[in-house]
Amino acid sequence: MRSTAARWSIPDRPGSSDSPSAAARLAAQRARPAAVDLKAPADANVAIERERRRGRGAQSNASGRYEPLARTAFDDGWQSFEELPPFKTTVTIDSSRKIITRNTSPDISFDRSINPYRGCEHGCIYCFARPTHAYLGLSPGLDFETKLFAKPDAPKLLERELAAADYVPRTIAIGTNTDPYQPIERDHQVMRRILEVLDRYGHPVGIVTKSALILRDLELLARMAQRNLVKVALSVTTLDGKLARTMEPRASPPQRRLDTLRQLTAAGVPASVMVAPVIPALNDSEIERILDSAAAVGVKEAGYVLLRLPLEVRDLFREWLMANFPDRYRHVFKLIRETRGGKDYDSNWGKRMTGGGPVAWMIGRRFELACEKLGLNQARTALTTQHFQRPRRETEQLSLF
Repeated sequence: MRSTAARWSIPDRPGSSDSPSAAARLAAQRARPAAVDLKAPADANVAIERERRRGRGAQSNASGRYEPLARTAFDDGWQSFEELPPFKTTVTIDSSRKIITRNTSPDISFDRSINPYRGCEHGCIYCFARPTHAYLGLSPGLDFETKLFAKPDAPKLLERELAAADYVPRTIAIGTNTDPYQPIERDHQVMRRILEVLDRYGHPVGIVTKSALILRDLELLARMAQRNLVKVALSVTTLDGKLARTMEPRASPPQRRLDTLRQLTAAGVPASVMVAPVIPALNDSEIERILDSAAAVGVKEAGYVLLRLPLEVRDLFREWLMANFPDRYRHVFKLIRETRGGKDYDSNWGKRMTGGGPVAWMIGRRFELACEKLGLNQARTALTTQHFQRPRRETEQLSLF
């Protein structure tokens, strides 16, 4: 049968001669390389069998970084591999008490957001939100794609937070962490009910997705657009269907996304295209083609984001590259390092989205020239808060007038 090995992480005992000092531990941390060793092949022992992860993005399911032990499946000689079931999608109810998340990041255009779900079934291998699953005691690998959490109380929580006397309306971003229109939205309809609340009280919202499921709510979005309450950004990473299936296995195909952009713009919903992420030596050659295709369906705005590899995403992306593009592995990471000051990732504000150095500059300049040629970004959609009406609080009495 297949066994699971556990590597325990035991805290140092005070006074133990075998325990490294704080200075020694700090020196060891500083000695760690800032980037992966390009000469080292991916560890085949951590990969999950293909049949068990069919239709998924990640190759492995390593324990989260906060766990006291790490489990690794291995063959113990009993030849019972078939006993292990494939990874299936499960949905757990998230009982969060608040739904609006605040941020003070100076390099993004919003200060508040909503995440209807935790984890994402799209399974995009490059997703920078994967490390958040470690906060739940789960793996940023296959767990992130299969062990999902839904927030069915989100609409009720949102209405309560909008009703607070000190609430000041500003555009709420949805989809900046995990996709609100991932497949489980078909059944749970959390995003649909959130939009109904925002429409009811005249609150502006910006949506980011890569799913054609958003067309289910086209009538509602068009009504909100008439009052300048909504804008949508659709991410198109590649026009190559095969690459998209490998890189984003359960997201809508590229042509479906372009058709979604066409239908949104035709209905009067402000829609932009996001060329994101741009991965050097993998999809950067498609920047101009993606923008040209988006402009052809009526898109007027565009943006891009360079590949980000925070925390566990680096190793997951590394495994994926070695499994699918072993011949490009070293070249891709070499170019990534050139955009990140010699590291695999630079989380500093102002650099994490676009990188730095000649390679990053060239990508940015190509994007700008293509947008200029196609007449994109001549004007930016600005949403309004003038229609906002504060919901009545549960304890508030009706007015006589």
